[in-house]
Amino acid sequence: MTSKLVPTCYNMCFQAIKTSKGLPITSTMNSTHGFRNMNSLSLVPSNAEDVLYRNIEIEMRSGEPAVLLSFEWFACHAAQNLGIKLGKCWAPPKPHHNRLTLLKSIHIYKKHRVQYEVRTYFRYVTVEKLTGSTAQTFLEYIQRNVPEGVAIKVSKRALERLPTSLIQVRK
Repeated sequence: MTSKLVPTCYNMCFQAIKTSKGLPITSTMNSTHGFRNMNSLSLVPSNAEDVLYRNIEIEMRSGEPAVLLSFEWFACHAAQNLGIKLGKCWAPPKPHHNRLTLLKSIHIYKKHRVQYEVRTYFRYVTVEKLTGSTAQTFLEYIQRNVPEGVAIKVSKRALERLPTSLIQVRK
């Protein structure tokens, strides 16, 4: 089969999101063998207020810097294709080192030791000014495509209205 005849899941997802025109996407899990049926996506306007996020920070960590760099590239390009405003994408200059020193022999030869080290590399991506439905769709897409050995931590900062008890009434 050629790719012209059969649209990929990637293209179908972007088509559904681009044609939603601001309406939240709801889907039902009509799945077989763990795969989502892309025909079940339906565009339904909801009457509830959507949550607004000032920014969402995605922290990615892995033991392999090449895999982490590749996944950051994927996340940034997915955001650009969806029309999501990217903030800062950065990485600390050095990895986090976790060292463990053990004796070679458990009973004697205290001078002879073995040292083990685990390096953890970090990458950060900040996405700015999102609605709740867009954030949910983007994060679900990113989390479904996480490679093996990569962990993700998501921090959301929502915008909220000022409480009425703090608002002074002008006369």
